[in-house]
Amino acid sequence: MFQNLSDKLDLVFKKLRGQGVMTEDNIKDALREVRLVLLEADVNFRVVKDFVEKVRERAVGSEVLKSLSPGQQVIKIVSDELISMMGGGEDNSLDLAAKPPVGIMMVGLQGAGKTTSCGKLAKYLKAQKRRPLLVPADVYRPAAIDQLKTLGRQLGVEVFDSRPDQDPVEICRDAKKYAELNGLDTLILDTAGRHQIDDFLMSELVRIRDEISPREILFVADAMTGQEAVNVASGFDERLDISGVILTKLDGDAKGGAALSIRAVTGKPVKFVGIGEKLDALEVFHPDRLVSRILGMGDVLTLVEKAHSVFDEGESKRLHDKLKKNKFDLEDFRNQLQQVKKLGSLESIMGMIPGMGKIAKQMEGMQAPEKEMKRVEAIINSMTLKERANHTIINGSRRLRIAGGSGTSVQEVNQLLKRFVDAQRVMQQLQKMGPMGLMKGMKGLKGMGKGMFPF
Repeated sequence: MFQNLSDKLDLVFKKLRGQGVMTEDNIKDALREVRLVLLEADVNFRVVKDFVEKVRERAVGSEVLKSLSPGQQVIKIVSDELISMMGGGEDNSLDLAAKPPVGIMMVGLQGAGKTTSCGKLAKYLKAQKRRPLLVPADVYRPAAIDQLKTLGRQLGVEVFDSRPDQDPVEICRDAKKYAELNGLDTLILDTAGRHQIDDFLMSELVRIRDEISPREILFVADAMTGQEAVNVASGFDERLDISGVILTKLDGDAKGGAALSIRAVTGKPVKFVGIGEKLDALEVFHPDRLVSRILGMGDVLTLVEKAHSVFDEGESKRLHDKLKKNKFDLEDFRNQLQQVKKLGSLESIMGMIPGMGKIAKQMEGMQAPEKEMKRVEAIINSMTLKERANHTIINGSRRLRIAGGSGTSVQEVNQLLKRFVDAQRVMQQLQKMGPMGLMKGMKGLKGMGKGMFPF
């Protein structure tokens, strides 16, 4: 979502870095450019005006004008104020400290992704050792109840049994009683939406709020709708006093104005962001990490957290031992590819590594890495266990059979085997060099293009 914004801010910052001496005039020029970039990104006009004024007040101070690196100082001020604008330093965690079952009411317009977000939130809470109950209270949208039941089955989370002919307030009341009797500690209420705010919708939501007294009322906003999401959030807040925001579709190609300005306009924190369609594609919102990504500095903390949640410690140790003994084979290679896929798209992973975002952009137009990975898996899956354990036995006739079984060509099989051998050699070298070798290996990736991937 933020690639265009990142590129334009990077051009502004390049000029600042080149400034040996900063004056009030060139600070003013730089901030004029920043202002235009933010407005083009669909950030709220008042938010941009306040933001630029705060940066200007700090930037024209003596600490910048007399600094040995004034350009870097201004960039840091811009970074600090962006973080502040999005609620940096505030506690944006869910408030679940109440007698169970704790109510979480999901509200928003139709099509924003409320039902899917309910499923994602249930998965997140389940990982936090809570016992959520999904409550289908949208009786107007066709198949809304069935959709939530399907999500519940996929997650192994209980879904309250409701019908389209029931009153939504009655559904929520009965679900609360059911949760109390069955030891379920969290209610996730999937309420109805409309294409626009109307009195009927709001009256129903107010009745549900008054009946259940939810601890959290989360407005689910489609980040792709830009400033309209901010305006609608304000409307819901006026009637319901929302406690926070979930921004969906943050992996899309919108300008990003909603993500940057919704907290400043509503005064309510962004608590989660949806970054994909999968049920694990929900992240706790950290303003400092998002700003770091926007400014091209990566987001290593989120990447580490994702890795910890995906990679099995026992499997990692087993792989480490195999590398030390030079026994890393194609079966291990395939398993590692499957683990990496759980982290998200390769593009999103590279965006979290400092300096790698631009390399990802340079690779645009090449075959999609995810498609390449599927092709590699198909080739390895067409091999026998003996072939995966010892690639040197794969002769010409075996290669022909593997190509036929995977729907690829012998040339592609040869290419994979060559790159696997290269990757095996590199991993052995990095293993010998230790942590510093890994850092040097990361730096050496720049400019390698498609060859940076061992497949």
